[in-house]
Amino acid sequence: MAGPARSYPPTGPIAVVGERLPWKHTFISLRVHNFRLFAASHFIAVIAVWMQRIAQDWIVLQLSGSVAAVGVTVAMQFLPVLVLGPWGGLMADRFSKRRLLQICQASAGLCAAVLGALALTHTLEVWHVYAVAVVLGLVTVLDQPSRQVFVNELVGPDYLRNAISVNSTTFQLGGLIGPAVAGALLSAVGGGWAFVVNAVACFITVAMLSLLRVHELFTAPPTPKSKGMLREAVHYAWRKPTIRWPWALAAVIAVFALSLPVLLAGYADHVFSIGAGGYGMLNTLVALGSLAGAVASARRRLLRLQTVVVGAGLYGALLALAAFMPSLPVFGALMAVSGFCALTFLTSANQLVQTSANMGIRGRVMSLYTMVLMGGQALGGPMLGGLAELWGTQWALLFGGVVPALAAGALALWLRRGLRP
Repeated sequence: MAGPARSYPPTGPIAVVGERLPWKHTFISLRVHNFRLFAASHFIAVIAVWMQRIAQDWIVLQLSGSVAAVGVTVAMQFLPVLVLGPWGGLMADRFSKRRLLQICQASAGLCAAVLGALALTHTLEVWHVYAVAVVLGLVTVLDQPSRQVFVNELVGPDYLRNAISVNSTTFQLGGLIGPAVAGALLSAVGGGWAFVVNAVACFITVAMLSLLRVHELFTAPPTPKSKGMLREAVHYAWRKPTIRWPWALAAVIAVFALSLPVLLAGYADHVFSIGAGGYGMLNTLVALGSLAGAVASARRRLLRLQTVVVGAGLYGALLALAAFMPSLPVFGALMAVSGFCALTFLTSANQLVQTSANMGIRGRVMSLYTMVLMGGQALGGPMLGGLAELWGTQWALLFGGVVPALAAGALALWLRRGLRP
């Protein structure tokens, strides 16, 4: 039997920027001391995580010779989020986000150190990568909702939207640097050092979190435990179109289009024959477009559902358009533009969901969003990898682009006709 439903105050108006920001204020949230420290550690960590992701995927492809095996790696890492994601949101609402993040980053560092030791001693096997991916998935269950909500504790409501854009920018800038460095390492000395770098970066993050000025955090009181907390969050989220529709589109995008690195490995190895360095280059091009999208999102004045829908539709359409491009430069250019659209969707959806949810329930709402966004990749990774083996990499990319484009188009028509969302 569920406990009594809590009454949350109505969500305040979604913050908008009344006038276009001067360029010097594009990342105005970095004025906050705690957020500057967090953003710096986040930037280092993202570079290292991208290095590990590229090295991991390429090593699995070389050890197994199968794109499907790369997809299984994605599934192993994201399946725990699909199964246990809401539980992570409960923990984020009930306990210190800073402490949870420290525990998660220390655990991730140990996982990276294990992979590094195995790779450098030439004893790394595919099953080792799968096992560590599962452990990292369990870490992500707690890390992601805690990280999402902790941003608000760092900057408060006034700078929340801008801080989300800064986080997206650092993530994409790291995604620009990390794959390029990983590609160079793979070609020069192998992928083991990429895992070592990530282990060091994780422990730097733990140290930086310890240096925050705790008295300056905008800490929300913990939500007391009660029965029916997850059901309450689902009902709360589903009643709000600004949460429901980004949530639904995130599920479609996650399953069909967010496991793009799996297919890019196939393009680098089977379609264009450009090797590990080329694989890193393709991921770098996607990140370059995403970086531009992140900067644009930081300067966007209006936060609208329409932006989320258009971003999702264009991302899918560009992937479908790129699928059979015979020219590597044209394919790379389309990947960069698709990265811009993907980031526009992801940042706008994240901002809309966060600013539409009250603080007392935000951890659970964000865990549900993370569950579909990351957990969907647990389904999409092996599906796209399997389709690449069965149909070929190009047909798999075409399929992965067409479905999100159609879903976004259908939702756009639904909303345009004035039907109640």
